[in-house]
Amino acid sequence: MRKSTFRAGRWLPQEPDVLEAWLHRFRARAETRDEPYHSSVRAFADLIENDPVVRMYMHEMVAQVPRTSRYRAHHLKSVEQMLVLINSVLTYAPEFEDDDMVGCPLNAIFDWSMGTPAGFAAFRYPPINVALKAIMAQWCEYLTGEASLHVLNTSARGWKSKRARERVGIDEFEYDPKDPHWGFSSWNDFFTRRFKPDARPVASPDDPKAIVSPCEATPYRIARDVRREAEFWIKGQPYSLRDMLAGQPAVDHFVGGVVWQAFLSAFNYHRWHSPVGGTILETRLVEGTYFSESESEGEDPAGPNNSQAYLAQVAARAIIHIRADDPAIGEMVVMPIGMGEISSCVIDEEIKPGARVEKGQELGYFQYGGSTLCCIFRPGAIDSFALAALPDPEHAHPPLIRVNALLARAPE
Repeated sequence: MRKSTFRAGRWLPQEPDVLEAWLHRFRARAETRDEPYHSSVRAFADLIENDPVVRMYMHEMVAQVPRTSRYRAHHLKSVEQMLVLINSVLTYAPEFEDDDMVGCPLNAIFDWSMGTPAGFAAFRYPPINVALKAIMAQWCEYLTGEASLHVLNTSARGWKSKRARERVGIDEFEYDPKDPHWGFSSWNDFFTRRFKPDARPVASPDDPKAIVSPCEATPYRIARDVRREAEFWIKGQPYSLRDMLAGQPAVDHFVGGVVWQAFLSAFNYHRWHSPVGGTILETRLVEGTYFSESESEGEDPAGPNNSQAYLAQVAARAIIHIRADDPAIGEMVVMPIGMGEISSCVIDEEIKPGARVEKGQELGYFQYGGSTLCCIFRPGAIDSFALAALPDPEHAHPPLIRVNALLARAPE
């Protein structure tokens, strides 16, 4: 067995051999079905054919092999094979695997090509990201349809199996145990399931200085004295507020402040909640990249996971700007960030400028998935972080902070 690769959130298998086995099965599935290209894949194929820069990037990233590759063979043999595999994803719903889940099939297909010199460039190129967005939107249509429910079954790879029920903790969620599909209308409906009332009580609901976790996630990083502008692409990936907030005029309010970041697991809750009571000042959806990773991480299969701070500046994301009731906290930002195909940020309709939100109130959700999320605070807004909010990089399986649990306290 070759050296394993730590992948935060367990969206892809830890072991290269396991990922290779999945890709072998998926290639067989795609080749057996021999489906005509879906419209978004046909458009991508036409882009590759007609745009010489795109054609160069696509062919080069398939041809190049990372010098540090831990795999025995190319994951992709040709651009044509890549298109066939992408096309097959559009009628695929993720199956359950205990520790070897492939929750991100497009990430699996692109796994090593993302970490090649051509791949680094390709996945930053705007026309490619426009094409990928259309592909993922078409996949989302399938995942929100009834046909995607077939994976909610009791087989070993079904989400109703005994082990899947345990990993998901389904009894904490709202579902109908008597219904063949637990009362869900689609895979996305299952994936964005809600907790039962009181399953995640809001910590200190009457204390405005108690800030709660906006998501069910594993703490990734805390950065203090964050700069207005920084070289976010270098080793260490410092946060650059101007780029994170995509030119938002309020950026200067947060210079010298604190960023807290956490990543979501494939098996957990995928909705986000307000860390504070207050007023919505602004909401935005920011276009960005989908499979870009930081070159400073090198040619490593864990590059996307290790690039989470970098992604806060370049990936598709939502920005929710809130003025907290407590003046010591003041303005803050909740920023859900997409990674790979986990990039559809949906802000709830009632969350709009001028709206009142209570601490712990839902703000929105990731439609298929959830990847990483930042909270941005002004200087002096945080007195201390709760123990559960502190990153634990030395732990093989770092513990989660639960949504609505105490995240931090503002100064008295």
